[in-house]
Amino acid sequence: MQMTGLVAIRSKVMRRLLAFSGQVAAISVITLVLCEITLHVYDYFYPLPIFYTDSYNRWRGKPFADDYDFKLNSKGFKDVEHQTRKSPGTFRILGIGDSFVYGVVPHWANYLTLLEHDLNRTRSPVEIINMGISATGPHDYLNLLGLEGLDLEPDMVLLSFFIGNDFEVPDRSEKYFYMKSLVKFVVARYFAFAPSLSPGNRAYDDDAPTFTDDTFMKIEISRSWVFQKDDEALQGKAAAALAYLSQIKEICDRRNVRLVIVLIPDEMQVNAALQRSVVAASKLAPDAFDFARPNHLLATELTSRDIDYLDLLEEFISASIDARLYKPNDTHWNINGNNIAEKLILQHLLREFSRRGNESVIGR
Repeated sequence: MQMTGLVAIRSKVMRRLLAFSGQVAAISVITLVLCEITLHVYDYFYPLPIFYTDSYNRWRGKPFADDYDFKLNSKGFKDVEHQTRKSPGTFRILGIGDSFVYGVVPHWANYLTLLEHDLNRTRSPVEIINMGISATGPHDYLNLLGLEGLDLEPDMVLLSFFIGNDFEVPDRSEKYFYMKSLVKFVVARYFAFAPSLSPGNRAYDDDAPTFTDDTFMKIEISRSWVFQKDDEALQGKAAAALAYLSQIKEICDRRNVRLVIVLIPDEMQVNAALQRSVVAASKLAPDAFDFARPNHLLATELTSRDIDYLDLLEEFISASIDARLYKPNDTHWNINGNNIAEKLILQHLLREFSRRGNESVIGR
C-alpha cells in the first residue's frame, strides 16, 4: 500500500511538472512572438541599425542627433543644412561613401569639411555636401545618388571606396529574426566595444580606442582575404563592385557630372605592425599576401572605364612611418589621417582642373 501511494504521488508530481513546463513553454513562445511583432512594428516607424534591411538608411544618422560638438542635419547627415537648389555660380560636390565619409572625428576635422574650406580659399563658391552613411557599399552609393543625390544638382560626385570592406556584397536574401539581432547587438555592445559606442555630445578623444584588442584584430583578420594572393573571390566581388561604379559613371556622364573615386586604404595596408599581426594570425607565409593587390586591380579597371580616381595608398604608407593615421582599434582615420587625405584630394582636384584647362570648372 505504501509503495502504491508513493507511485501515485510521483505520478501526480510528474503530471504537474509536465503541465507547468507546458505552460512555461507556451508563455515563452507567445512572449517571443509578441516581442518579434513589437520589434517589427517599432523598426518600421523608427528604424534601428541593429535590425537588417536592404536599405542604405539602416545606419543613417538620426536627424539633429548629437555628434560630439555638432548636430546632424535634418537629413541625418553629418553636415550643415543645404538647400536642394544650389545658388547660382556655386560648384556643388556630393561626398558619397561609408563611415569614412561620415567620419569618426568631429565635423570640423572631417576631410570633406577641410576640403570645402580649402577649395573656397582657392576658387569659390564651392559647396561640398557630406552624404556619408556608415556600413554602406557600392550598391548603396548607386541608390543614394539616384534617389537623393541627383536632386541636389551636383557638378561633381566625390565617391570614397574603402578597400577594407567595399568589396563585400551582403546577401540581401538572408532573413533575420529581430529578437536574434537584438541579442547579438547587446552581446556585441558589451564585449566588443570600448566604454562608449555613441559619440553623443561628449568631448572627442583622438587617442581613445573604439574596439577591444580582440575585436579589432578579428575585424582586420576577417578582411585579410582581400590581400591574399590565392583568394579567387576578389575577382568576382571586384567585378560586382565595379558594375555599380560603372552605373554611377554612366549616370554622371548623362548629367554632365564629374566623377572622382578616392581609394581609401585599410589600416593593415599602411601599418607594418598590424600587417605582421594579421599575417601571424592567418597561419600563412608572409609572401602569401599582396597588400596592394586590390588597389592594382581597381586601378586597371577604373582606367579602362575612363573613371577618374585617386589612390591614397602610397602616400599613406609614407606618412604612417612618422605618424599615426588611424584611431586606435577603430579602422577609421584620426584627425591626422583626415588632414592628409584632404591635402591629397585637394591636390588631385586642382591638378585635374588645371590639366583640363578648365579654370571655370570651379568659379572664382
